[in-house]
Amino acid sequence: MRCSTVEQWLSFVSDHSASPMANSKPKPGSEPKSHSRNVLELLAGLNPSIPPIPPVLSLAITTISDSQTLVFIGTVSGDVISLSLNPNTGLSFHLRLNIIGKPVSSILVVSHIGKLIVLSDGFIYLLDLNSLEPVRKLSLLKNVNVVSKRFLSRNYSINPISNGVKGKEDGCFFAVAMGKKLMLVELVLSGSPVILKEAQGDFTDGIMCISWVDDSVIVGTRSGYYLYSYASGLSGVIFSLPDSSVPPRMKFLAKECKVMLMVDNVGVIVDSEGQPVGGSLVFGEASETMGEIGAYIVVVRNGKLELYHKKSGNCVQQVSFPGEVGSPFVVADEEDGRGKLVVVAAGSKIMCYRKVPCEEQIKDLLRKKNFREAISLVEELQNEGEMTREMLSFVHAQVGFLLLLDLHFEEAVDHFLLSEIMEPSELFPFITRDPNRWSLLVPRNRYWGLHPPPSLLEKVVDDGLTGIQRAIFLKKAGVETAVDDKFLLNPPSRAGLLESAIKNMTRFLEASRHKDLTPSVREGVDTLLMYLYRALNRVDDMERLASSENSCIVEELESLLSESGHLRTLAFLYASKGMSSKSLSIWRVLARNYSSSYLKDSHGANHLQDTTKDNSFDQQTAVAKASRILEASSDQELVLQHLGWIADINQVLAVQVLISENRTDPLSPDEVIAAIDPRKVEILLRYLQWLIEDQDCDDTRFHTTYALLLSKSALDANEKEHAIPNSEGVNQKEMSTSDRGNNSIFDTHVRERLHIFLQSSDLYDPDEVLDLIEGSELWLEKAILYRKLGQETLVLQILALKLEDCEAAEQYCAEIGRPDAYMQLLEMYLEPINGKEPMFKAAVRLLHNHGEMLDPLQVLERLSPDMPLQLASETILRMLRARLHHHRQGQIVHSLSRALDIDASLARFEERSRHVLINDDSVCDSCHARLGTKLFAMYPDDTIVCYKCFRRQGESTSVSGRDFKKDMLYKPGWLVTR
Repeated sequence: MRCSTVEQWLSFVSDHSASPMANSKPKPGSEPKSHSRNVLELLAGLNPSIPPIPPVLSLAITTISDSQTLVFIGTVSGDVISLSLNPNTGLSFHLRLNIIGKPVSSILVVSHIGKLIVLSDGFIYLLDLNSLEPVRKLSLLKNVNVVSKRFLSRNYSINPISNGVKGKEDGCFFAVAMGKKLMLVELVLSGSPVILKEAQGDFTDGIMCISWVDDSVIVGTRSGYYLYSYASGLSGVIFSLPDSSVPPRMKFLAKECKVMLMVDNVGVIVDSEGQPVGGSLVFGEASETMGEIGAYIVVVRNGKLELYHKKSGNCVQQVSFPGEVGSPFVVADEEDGRGKLVVVAAGSKIMCYRKVPCEEQIKDLLRKKNFREAISLVEELQNEGEMTREMLSFVHAQVGFLLLLDLHFEEAVDHFLLSEIMEPSELFPFITRDPNRWSLLVPRNRYWGLHPPPSLLEKVVDDGLTGIQRAIFLKKAGVETAVDDKFLLNPPSRAGLLESAIKNMTRFLEASRHKDLTPSVREGVDTLLMYLYRALNRVDDMERLASSENSCIVEELESLLSESGHLRTLAFLYASKGMSSKSLSIWRVLARNYSSSYLKDSHGANHLQDTTKDNSFDQQTAVAKASRILEASSDQELVLQHLGWIADINQVLAVQVLISENRTDPLSPDEVIAAIDPRKVEILLRYLQWLIEDQDCDDTRFHTTYALLLSKSALDANEKEHAIPNSEGVNQKEMSTSDRGNNSIFDTHVRERLHIFLQSSDLYDPDEVLDLIEGSELWLEKAILYRKLGQETLVLQILALKLEDCEAAEQYCAEIGRPDAYMQLLEMYLEPINGKEPMFKAAVRLLHNHGEMLDPLQVLERLSPDMPLQLASETILRMLRARLHHHRQGQIVHSLSRALDIDASLARFEERSRHVLINDDSVCDSCHARLGTKLFAMYPDDTIVCYKCFRRQGESTSVSGRDFKKDMLYKPGWLVTR
């Protein structure tokens, strides 16, 4: 894009700028915002032993080696002086040569061919770089007013299609301006100039400055800036200058291989295509001359040397230059892009400045407490590749320590967290007093020595407050200090500063836990983090840390937590370290209010006292935490030791401890049963149930014990149910659950569990259980037991007479499977014992359901004379008819079976009586051998085989593969038609 005016150009730059530079043209005389720091420092001046030199008109500088730098001076009297730069002795005289006595307006160093290009009185001279002789005049070029050598960018490559110029290794190229003419010249090896091309362009105002970059030549005239392309031979305007502007000036920036075009006090950086890169640079006033050193532009005006950053546009340094009044300023820099030296001259005064090392710049900013600028500088240097990521982390850590000692704890920790090399152990001395177990882990890293050795946070705060008080006193006396104004206007309290320090130290240690630390450092981080949590009374965080996976040192914390009353945290900590006994002792103390004498017998817990005053503490929580420990413990002694107090508070958790599947080694059932309090019947019942049902225990002792306990519980529940008056105030649901209570560990009624067990188990002793319940009303349970003992009559009496459960009685008779059982049951219905009335309806039900199992004659004999005939007549008649029908059905089945047998015998006889005709041509259907007089066999499907094949095939499988045992062959008979 080409813009016709500078206003359009600056608007274009503003729209396409990617950097935060100023992008508008300020009023002349306005001062840029200053971000002062020492980037340049005076390296050397003229050695006093050098004779006086005429006023300087031009300068050039080249670095031969790390120890040798030459400065070339062109004077108004025509002298070319070579000075040698030595940091110790300054600028010393090297060589001096007078050309023609005319002012030397320009000096260019062409180091790769060892020549100097000197412009004087419109002619160009070639001088040797080291000896300044011989002097050779290029007579072909006359009336030259501007000369510029060609610069190549790093990514430049010759395009053969566009006819580009050869690289610098093939010769020396420079551009010259002769009034309105622009010529591109090559200096061949013989030293003779060859004019490559005379540029055609609108240069009627006269060329005042030029820069040749790659294949483009940027030309500055009174009316504006132009771009000439060597490849295409075309030229065009970049932008025009206003009539009131100062003469054009440009500066080649060697580091980026760009050109800065000046419009009054505004500099626009463009690339070799004339396109803007970044924003515009705004200087205080129109500069007299410019230079480049690293990422900065050197501007000299009004006796001051100013340093501007290329990207930000900020003025970072101002240096007074004691030049001669009325003499023009001249600046020279290293055109190879090293960016370490710059030479400034005014009149006969010459000063050489060097760039302050980056570390020294950062240190200077830190000493001035310009922390943000120091970090910005490091990030900027890192982006430019001049500083490593490790150095950025180093500076973050250094800034953090300085902020910490200035009582800015939050900002300090922010910088610590940004540092990748900051070790958590470096902050240990701020938290715990030396010596301690981690003293040897603290790295002796003083960084740049800008802060004192670390000390406890209390001392840091006290020293900081002392400094604030001193600063307040000095401020009243009119003395400025480095203390933050916020602290001076509103002095902080010691308690507030300590709290802020501890909170932010906690934040750093919390973040450090996620890093890859050595075991020793991790122990220190977790232990000291617990210290800080306790100092802040952050109980939830203490318990969270103690209960999670941690590296805390118990010896360092147990007395501290015990004395401060944080017993829950200590219990969690013990548990996480596998010290289950101590943890359980604490949970027992917290769960129950034991007497002092009981505490002394609590196996290691006698030194503890329950100082927890939190009313929200739940006793059940302590039991739950203790039970969780015991569920995973295989220490039988420990489990049984603490089972009692857990059972006193929560029987469900006590049972869970006993039946837990988390432990590696199971508990001994005998020891567990012996340890369970006999009064805790439900716990014992649940444990025995788990042994028998879940663990498939087949020990008859446990089965019998379980049956006896269930029976006793059922007896107690039965007594309670009968003891409750059958009134309207007691509903049936309350009665059915009266044996369990609100905190029962079972969901089913005890009698239901007893029924299920008595029926399913065959390993208990029925006699012992019967002895226990003999005189009770547990008739169903008695029936089950008598059934186990094989006493059928007693079982039927209980089912039929006591319980009057006709269905159960009939089902039991069906299980017996004998007709006499049904007859015995009928007799019980018709002639009940103990004076009970006959149960005619039950008898009729039995006759109706199972009449076929009874002999009618016996039934008639057993029927009571008192039984109403109309009640039993229909049933007896149906029974007789069924009996007759059953008899006749049997006769039919018998006859059919006999007929089938006769038919089968006849068919077999016919098969055996069949004749087969064998002749000489008959062959075996299997091996196809002639049968002749051989033995043979014939299958039911009429296939014939020899005896040998018959033995191989077998008598049930024919040659066709048909198996007659599985696939029978039916032949029609007089009864079977298939």
